[in-house]
Amino acid sequence: MSSNDWSNSENDAAVASYFAMLSDELSGRRYNKAAANRTLQEQISRSRGSIEFKLCNVSAACKGFGLPTIKGYRPRFNFQMSLAEAVSRWLAEHSEWETALHRNESQEMAELGTIFVGIAPTLRNAPPPDEVDQMQHVARRFDVAGRNERNRALGYAGEERVFHHERLSLRQNGREDLARRVRWVSQEDGDGAERPHLSGPI
Repeated sequence: MSSNDWSNSENDAAVASYFAMLSDELSGRRYNKAAANRTLQEQISRSRGSIEFKLCNVSAACKGFGLPTIKGYRPRFNFQMSLAEAVSRWLAEHSEWETALHRNESQEMAELGTIFVGIAPTLRNAPPPDEVDQMQHVARRFDVAGRNERNRALGYAGEERVFHHERLSLRQNGREDLARRVRWVSQEDGDGAERPHLSGPI
């Protein structure tokens, strides 16, 4: 490893900072990129420009994982696989983040209503082949499709547990009438709503 290569701890710090900002952006919360950069400079003793470039690399790695990216950090490819490994470590340690992301995406799709199909993009909009190759390499290396399916299964299991818990709780309190009215809305009506609820007036 050359002196310019980032260590695992440096990559982990950059990835953690990136996902903190991405979480704020997806939630509509305000955040300060310059302040985050300064914090990283203090943590890992890298220059402002080097950190900015690395965060753009994180955007590219996120695209390989099929994840959203931060606006303003344009993906810069040809990153080292050690950075993708850092993203994978962060996702493994924060599995609830990706599960919540899939739930939000399902809810947004359910609320879209009519889908507009526009003109197909031109070939100029396609990324260069080397970028595609690197994204595909990341997807294969970290089994992105399999992980997404496991996250959906985890979300399903969580909803199922809540559904049965609510019904059992009502029955144990002598409210069989209400227990029968608990509905698993995301299964019966689609993913627009997630939590079981009582139908009709109480």
